[in-house]
Amino acid sequence: MAKAAPSYTCTACGVSHQKWAGRCDACGAWNTIAEEAPLSAGPAAKSLGAARGRALPLSDLAATEPEPPRAASGMAEFDRVLGGGLVPGSAILVGGDPGIGKSTLLLQATASFARSGLKCLYISGEEAGAQIRMRARRLGLADAPVKLATDTNLRDILTTLDAERPGLAIIDSIQTLWADMVDSAPGSVAQVRAAAHELTAFAKRRGSAVILVGHVTKEGQIAGPRVVEHMVDTVLYFEGERGHQFRILRAVKNRFGPADEIGVFEMTGSGLAEVQNPSALFLSGRGTPAPGAAVFAGIEGTRPVLTEIQALVAPSPLGTPRRTVVGLDAGRLATTLAVLEARCGIPFTGLDVFLNVAGGLRVTEPAADLAVAAALISAREDVALPADCVVFGEISLSGALRPVGQTENRLKEARKLGFSTAIAPADSKPGAPTGLSLRRMPDLAAFVGEMFGAG
Repeated sequence: MAKAAPSYTCTACGVSHQKWAGRCDACGAWNTIAEEAPLSAGPAAKSLGAARGRALPLSDLAATEPEPPRAASGMAEFDRVLGGGLVPGSAILVGGDPGIGKSTLLLQATASFARSGLKCLYISGEEAGAQIRMRARRLGLADAPVKLATDTNLRDILTTLDAERPGLAIIDSIQTLWADMVDSAPGSVAQVRAAAHELTAFAKRRGSAVILVGHVTKEGQIAGPRVVEHMVDTVLYFEGERGHQFRILRAVKNRFGPADEIGVFEMTGSGLAEVQNPSALFLSGRGTPAPGAAVFAGIEGTRPVLTEIQALVAPSPLGTPRRTVVGLDAGRLATTLAVLEARCGIPFTGLDVFLNVAGGLRVTEPAADLAVAAALISAREDVALPADCVVFGEISLSGALRPVGQTENRLKEARKLGFSTAIAPADSKPGAPTGLSLRRMPDLAAFVGEMFGAG
């Protein structure tokens, strides 16, 4: 029988290679390619084709099953992101930058679940038990009935989980675990994949919810193979800027609830505090209207969120002007600048452009295009937008304004916060709520002409 050929995998991006190399061709990282032991074709594998397995039970699409029961933590923002609470037997992956507050968030959530009657285990491979207890005392959680353990041996962890049968198990973090049946270092692609598979299988087999903490790469993706994100039921990212006290818990995948749902927290001296009204918080620092600021009525998951988009345009001393973006996609900025120049005759040549979303929120939806354009023109012309005005709409390459979804929710949130005027694409439906004037714009040129007297 021919010997199985070895495989080589990059520990940074997970791409497989036929032979070892010093540099990964896919991600460019050096000294990250490691050999993985091939799966052996033992007697069980040889006889798999000849032996007959059991027939699987089949059902039709019309079959109905009850909704899975959910356990609420009492942290409304955390439960919102999970889709209404914790589903038994679910596997959840939480990622975020170092020091952003992942361990603090999960310790608070675990204590809330435990106080509600759920049996909870917190297993750490990164910190000593004394460090976790110190954090618990600082957060006022020392009396929560949470069982604590510190270890990195996957076999011992699984044995403990099988014996304890918790309703919720926190594993902090997946990159620190090592499986003795895998011949590679902890944190490698093979180790992370094996640990994630075993812990996910335990969750499904025993009906216990498992939350795995994952490190992220410098690009912001969870380190390790992407197959881990496919294995689990829910993937959450904990985001935020170190200079801001706000933290965003965002669901990028959820089999039991809406994706792109967010929960907003504020980092305080006593831990993470929930923010019930993010729009009011993100707009709390607004004073007298200033040039370069536009309020965007956005949607994050199922929640309307109003944020301020700020722009600064200044003459550039450089041959190639700078384009600096924080909280938005740089590609969308480049497209908006090109449309403004080609369709409205407003050039930005020789000008530095700086764009920022106030409060540390990251905006990804195309509905922010019109607010970005408004902030840019306001900064360039040194003309402030009205203080009681919100803006939203997608800009096409022809300069037309395209309608966006959930217009009614955006307008209701704007009215609730005291705004009296909204600017939206002409085809937006339905109409504005009582007390809010909706100004419909067919294209970007009409918007520029009406708001700034140009175009």
